[in-house]
Order: sequence, then C-alpha cells, then structure tokens
Amino acid sequence: MERRGGLTEGNVFAAIIRFSMPFLMSNILQALYGASDLFMVGHFSDSAGVSAAATGGQIMQMITGLAIGLTTGGTVVVARHFGERSSRATAGAAVTSLALFAFLSLFFTAGVLAYVEPVCRMMRVPGEALAVTKEYLGICACGIVFIVCFNAVSGILRGLGDSRTPLFFMMAACGINVSTDLLFVGWFRMGAPGAAISTVIAQGASLALAFVYLVRKGYVGKLMRGRPAVSLGEAAHILKIGIPVALQDGLVNLSFLIITAIINGMGVTASAAVGVVEKLIVFSMLPATAFASAVAVAAAQNYGAGMPQRARRCLCTGILLSLLFGTGFFVCSQLDATGLMGLFTSDQEVIAAGAGYLKTYSPDCILVSFVFCMNAYFSGSDRPLFPLLHSLASTFVVRIPFSFLLSRKSAVLAPVGAAAPAATLFSLALCCFYLSAEYRSPCRNTGRLSGSEKRGNRSRRRQWGV
Repeated sequence: MERRGGLTEGNVFAAIIRFSMPFLMSNILQALYGASDLFMVGHFSDSAGVSAAATGGQIMQMITGLAIGLTTGGTVVVARHFGERSSRATAGAAVTSLALFAFLSLFFTAGVLAYVEPVCRMMRVPGEALAVTKEYLGICACGIVFIVCFNAVSGILRGLGDSRTPLFFMMAACGINVSTDLLFVGWFRMGAPGAAISTVIAQGASLALAFVYLVRKGYVGKLMRGRPAVSLGEAAHILKIGIPVALQDGLVNLSFLIITAIINGMGVTASAAVGVVEKLIVFSMLPATAFASAVAVAAAQNYGAGMPQRARRCLCTGILLSLLFGTGFFVCSQLDATGLMGLFTSDQEVIAAGAGYLKTYSPDCILVSFVFCMNAYFSGSDRPLFPLLHSLASTFVVRIPFSFLLSRKSAVLAPVGAAAPAATLFSLALCCFYLSAEYRSPCRNTGRLSGSEKRGNRSRRRQWGV
C-alpha cells in the first residue's frame, strides 16, 4: 500500500518533503499558465499586449488567490477531522466544501463580468492597452468556476494527505495550456485574448480530469457513504477559516494591484516591466507556498490528534526549507536581474526598467519564507484571524504608502520595489511577537503517537485510499 499521508507520524522532515514536493510541482505548473501567456504574448505581440496580459493576469491572480484562500478552509477542516479519526465527519466536511465553493464560484464569475470596465479604469490601464485588457479579463472570467471548483477538490485531497494526485491534473492542464497558447497566440496571432482562451480551456480540462478521477477511484462512493448532508454549521466553520486566509491573500494581491495602478501612471513600459517582475516573483515564492501548505495540513492533523509540539516542529521545518529556495532566488536576482527579465520579454526598454525593480524587490523572497509558514501554522491550528490582522497592517501602513511615496520621488522603478520587503518585515515582527507567547506556554504533549494511534492512522488512510 502506498503511503501518502503520515503527517502525524514518522520523521517530520521527510513528512513535509513528501507532502510538499508534489504540491510545489503543482504550483509551478499552475504558475506556468500565466507565465506561458506572458511569454507568448511578449514574443508575438506588442507592449500593449504585454501590458494587457500582465495587468489582467494580476487581477486573475488575485481571484485565484481568493479561491485558494477560501478552499484552505475546506482543507483544514477535512484535515482536522481526518486527524481526529472521524470518517463520517471527514466525508461531511468534504461534501459541504464542494457544494459551498461551487455556489460561491458563480458569484465570483458574475462579479468580474459586471465590473470589468470599472476595474480596468481603477487600475489606470494605459489607453492603448485598455480595449485588449477588457477583452482578456472578460474571457478569463468564464474560467473562474473551473478555478474555484478545482481548488476545492484539490484542497480536499490534500486535507486527506494526498498532494500527488492534484499534480497529475495540473500536468495535463499545463500541457494543454502551452499547446493552445502556441496555437492561438503563436500561430493565429490573437495576442492577449488568445492567451485567455487558452487558459480557460486548460482550467476546464483540469476540473474535468479531477471529477473523472473522483468517480473512477471510488471517492464519490466514499463521500456519500452514510449519506452525509451539506451542513450549514460545517460551512460556517470552513468560511471561518477560509475567509481570513482569503482576505489575507486578497490584501496582498490588492496591494499589488494598487501598486500596479500607481506604476501604470508611469507609462506602458513601466507597466509591462512590473508585470514581468511579478511573474518572476510568483515563481520564486512557489516553494514557500508549497511548504506553507504542508505546514497548514500538518498543523491541522496534529492538533486534531492532540500533538501541538509536533505541529511546531513542522513549522520550523517548513521555514528552513522555504529559506533554501528564497535565498537562492535572491542571489540569482542580484547577480543577473537582466537575464531573468529576458526570459519573458525581448523588449530592451522593459528589461532595463524591470531589472532594478527586481533587485530591490527580491529580498522579499527571503522574508516571506518565515511569514508564509507562520500564517499557515496559525490557520491550521484554527487561528486564522491574526494573519488577517497583520496583513491589514502591513498592507495599509507600509506597502501601499511606501509605494506611493517612492513612486512620486523617483522617475525609475527601482526604489518602488523596496516597499514589498519593508511590508513583509513589518509582518514578520508581528508574527514573531505573537508566536513567542505560544512558545513560552508549557505543553505536556510530547508529540508522539501510541501504537494504537499509529494503527488508527494507517487504517484511516487505507479507508480513504491515501
């Protein structure tokens, strides 16, 4: 029997690696959606097309972040019941999560379609890129249902300790996305709208594959065994965890949108440069995001099993692993920022404008290694409010004001990039203060499982096929 769970037993380092690596690969492939769009548009369209794909991509990244944040609530609740060894409660949480997010996805879609033009104007999209940005966003909005529902299914599987299966869905979807990008953008020269069509097709394919898998592997039968009903109380619990996480991620993405709006006023070249840098930063932070996801599930399962000290060891391990990748990207950015920019665009003005911005922005990749994992630990241990509060403070006290002031005092982008690491450093200080109080509290639990608890874990994974 293949063991994919085990976050409540065995070596902590090995458990975190085993869970997070498939999730990391899945995140990399998901990021390739936007990267493929920007790469193809950057090489087969003009700067207006790049600006449209970059700005529209950031807006869709914000929506995707909200979806991932909300579905994290389902992941944590499923993982908590799984750690408690309650199969009926686990099934009820999974069914409730699917129904809840299918319903919410319709509202997201309607909202984006209704407010495409106001959002573009609020973003101060350059006039020459306005029409194509609106078209790009209108097409992408049709795939929001696919995004939300796919993340809900993936979140349930990860809550059960299975981070590998969503990776296979994403591999297939990424292959479809790259192929259709070559067709619509490279062959038919449809520019940013063609990239949007390609992305929606890939998103729909990933969701279809996920549901086929659930049916063929018998997950649907397991979920419906005992006829679990949608529970309003469970839905409220999912939202209690998911909304603060989603708002926290949304605030970060909102701050990026506001910063993009500020920089869009500096012209289409600056707008395109910031869009390319954001794609690079998204890639650089994928390891921290993957390890943080492992920390969230590990915290939920271990707190459910009554082992808080093991959950804390998982937090420390996640931070250490995230630092290895974050520091590596920081060094690469300082040594060859121009070369990294050249991966996504051949426009020399865009490359020159973005290189300095990337150098001042890249220290953030080190700092988020701490903050992402700490936030995941708080959410997994059923304390999602604090991450929201410190994100509010860092966004509106540091990130946005600093970006505005620095953009006013400089005609180049480089100084504006320093606002991001300054905001994350502020969040890190608040997280350390909050966490220190917990570490000073004595805990009797050693974090070890008894023999009967280990056998219960193995039996539970066998029942769910993970």
